[in-house]
Amino acid sequence: MSKEILTEEIKDRVKKLQRELRYHAERYYVYDSPEISDYDYDMMYAELLELESRFPELVVPDSPTQRVGGKPLDKFDKVVHGVRMSSLSDVFSYEEIREFLDRVAQSVPDAEFSVEPKIDGLSVSLRYENGVFVEGATRGDGEIGEDVTQNLKTVYSIPLMLKKPLSLSVRGEVYMPRAVFESINAAREQEGKALMANPRNAAAGSLRQLDSKITAKRRLDIFVFNLQEGNIYEDGNSPKEHSETLDVLGELGFSVLRERIVARNYDEIVAHIERIGSLRDSLAYDIDGVVIKVNSLSQRLVLGEGTNTPKWAVAYKFPPEEKVTRLEDVIVAVGRTGVLTPTAVLSPVRLAGTTVSRATLHNLDFIRERDIMLNDKVIVRKAGDIIPEVVRALTDERCGDERVFNMPDVCPSCGEKVTRDAEMAALRCTNASCPAQIARSIEHFASKGAMNIDGLGPQIVEALLESGLISDVADLYSLKAEDIEGLERMGKKSAAKLIAAIESSKSAGLERLIYSLGIRNIGEVAAEALASKYKTLDAFMEANAEELCEIRDFGAITAECVVEYFSHEKNRELCFRLRDAGLLCEAVSAPKADGLDGLTFVLTGTLPTMSRDAASALIKANGGRVSGSVSGKTDYVVAGEAAGSKLTKAAQLGVKIISEEELIALIEG
Repeated sequence: MSKEILTEEIKDRVKKLQRELRYHAERYYVYDSPEISDYDYDMMYAELLELESRFPELVVPDSPTQRVGGKPLDKFDKVVHGVRMSSLSDVFSYEEIREFLDRVAQSVPDAEFSVEPKIDGLSVSLRYENGVFVEGATRGDGEIGEDVTQNLKTVYSIPLMLKKPLSLSVRGEVYMPRAVFESINAAREQEGKALMANPRNAAAGSLRQLDSKITAKRRLDIFVFNLQEGNIYEDGNSPKEHSETLDVLGELGFSVLRERIVARNYDEIVAHIERIGSLRDSLAYDIDGVVIKVNSLSQRLVLGEGTNTPKWAVAYKFPPEEKVTRLEDVIVAVGRTGVLTPTAVLSPVRLAGTTVSRATLHNLDFIRERDIMLNDKVIVRKAGDIIPEVVRALTDERCGDERVFNMPDVCPSCGEKVTRDAEMAALRCTNASCPAQIARSIEHFASKGAMNIDGLGPQIVEALLESGLISDVADLYSLKAEDIEGLERMGKKSAAKLIAAIESSKSAGLERLIYSLGIRNIGEVAAEALASKYKTLDAFMEANAEELCEIRDFGAITAECVVEYFSHEKNRELCFRLRDAGLLCEAVSAPKADGLDGLTFVLTGTLPTMSRDAASALIKANGGRVSGSVSGKTDYVVAGEAAGSKLTKAAQLGVKIISEEELIALIEG
């Protein structure tokens, strides 16, 4: 058979997959903020695995296929796992399951298999000495995890003492029950706080709280699914089968899955997968697949381990969950910049861990391209398992009651005519006094990255506006506790806390104040650059386009946004009122050493000892500047493990690439 030809196109595809998978693995495992769905990630990974198997010369040491994934954060002490916490190979079809069984049969023809639901949570190890729980750790990169013992002690289904004085370690999956997730989100909505995205991310974030009291309030749960090391018997006998270990672990006090069977062949495995799939909506917890493991522990030893995954198990992953529901209505919301956004009102449907009754429709072009009509049956899913979106309309199921949706000609909030923003393919209300824009502007002003006024969420903002207590952000600073304690969801204690938060925000400084104004195209980094140049609010208000363009990475469009904002007398008056209310209108950056003065850095990848935030703060404290993108003006790229596209671009542009150690040496001269 002739050798397959390796082309430049294949080389480029492999490099791109490796780069993108590194980035998304970091977002998922390190920061718990995935940007793509598990399915999309799995498809990319499967493609890379297939290409690297065909062309092993393309495998590089840091390819995502050569590692388990993830790095521990610096929040907790490190824990070296006694037994590596490996991941499993994923399969996406019944045919791939048959191929797995055939491979197993080549070495162990008589194998039986444990078939278990795959819990969608956070993997942890639990270690016991003489029956006492002594250490719990996250999976991390499989070799090293984070010590979260105190937080795991708040999980009531984890026994603090076993029923027998055994020394062992087990592996389990921490999750947040659906009912708990929904009750927490209901409470957060009433308090005006941002909602949690899904139970999996909620569990991961809860387990990584520095204060175990917060974790305790989240009511996490766990299923233990593997004996890692040690013995489950006092008499020294060793278990023979995986199912046997789970039975005994249950007797010792651990919570183990009930929806599992021991199957003898392909038909029994597929039948149980179908059964688990049919139970998916009725379970108290989220699952994203089914795990198929060789049951005999001695046969597992015969099969052995691959580079990163065992050869005796696979995880069948469910396809992205999509549901059919009805599009009952479309409501149009107005954002803080005046953009009109259509949102689908749906017949409520359970989807990827939450009940969905609203979904984004993006803009009118999106609706027209997909031929979506009012009263249509539509398919919905969650983008990145987080944001509900309408995928398509079931046009062949129309009954004649459907109606074409049109965007309004006037703003639904203020009644002013709207204009089309060609750049954004959107309609925009240009009325600066639009009530909806005012509400969104106040919410932005109070957000964490801006003035950080805790407790001032959307519901409270609406209540303050409807009551006539405020009409813009400056009015917040004249409020008194007795003014607001009678509002819905407010009492004396809540009112006092909100007033204290408003008062505290006065010292945020010019950087945060500029960002909080909501000037188009001015994010946190740009606001910091503006504060650094102009030092005071009065000086900033007099900026002209020419001098604004002198700021690094500022272009004509960004400069024009600033000039246009201050060309409106109402905006200038608002700034004067904020200043007169006592807000600190000067830059508050800490005094900087000048070792990195004038140098621009970009951070990429996972650094050995510092988080990116810590490295960024260190650079800024020594006079340097941190940018989010690599350009010809970048002086250094500080690269850690699993660095992605920024590293590639730096190499292409000839930008100097340094390590964390070299950064510290640069600072120390």
